[in-house]
Amino acid sequence: MKMRYLLIPIIAFGIIYACATNPFTGKSTLALVPDSQILPSAFQQYSTFLKENKVITGTADAQRVTTVGTKIKNAAEKYLNANGYQGYLKDYQWEYKLVDSKEVNAWCMPGGKIVFYTGILPITKDETGMAVVMGHEVAHALLNHGQQRMSADVLTQLGAAGVGAATGGKSAATQEIAMQAYGVGAQYGVALPFSRSHESEADKVGLTLMAIAGYNPEQSVAFWERMAAQSGGSAPPEFTSTHPSNATRIANLKALIPQAKAEAAKYGVTFK
Repeated sequence: MKMRYLLIPIIAFGIIYACATNPFTGKSTLALVPDSQILPSAFQQYSTFLKENKVITGTADAQRVTTVGTKIKNAAEKYLNANGYQGYLKDYQWEYKLVDSKEVNAWCMPGGKIVFYTGILPITKDETGMAVVMGHEVAHALLNHGQQRMSADVLTQLGAAGVGAATGGKSAATQEIAMQAYGVGAQYGVALPFSRSHESEADKVGLTLMAIAGYNPEQSVAFWERMAAQSGGSAPPEFTSTHPSNATRIANLKALIPQAKAEAAKYGVTFK
């Protein structure tokens, strides 16, 4: 039996038996790489990053990162406990660090390892602006987006192997064209939309988390308007980007604000 026929049941087996349901979305997602492998690696990479970069401590901004991060973490725990997922975050090891860098960025690794760059502080402006970013980045970890992307990479590699096997008897030119077509299709048809959907998911869950934590979700719009102004219109076309355009993101957030407020109200948090 040829390899291309073997790959189909292998991939199907992986999709059926290596999925997990996420408590924030209710969706079944790929989990070909288990947390038992992902989290130790993430913790080690985070430790290495902190050693190789300048961590800011003892300042008002550094304390604010920890304060906001803790509130967002507590909001996530409230949500999970209320929805029957007690202990879901037991393997997380939360850390919140401010790092000296001009880069306008922040990130959260699997397992709750968070970094804010000083370059984003002029755009967050205050604690609520920071909560917009913190909620979004923590949401990526809670939604297991790193795990999903790693799992998708595994399937993409299997797909490439299938293309190679299917064209094995063809000319070198035909094989090259087939592989190039597969690469473009995987990038623009799968990888980038996959990333954009992750960003939109993180926006939605992050908005809910900041609201439960007591931060007005309406301020998310102001933050992304400042971010759009900072980019100066230099963002790449949405089709070729891993992120939604700022205009798309702002429109989506405006539509989601009432839902975030309604969710927060379940925990006794209301906004005027």
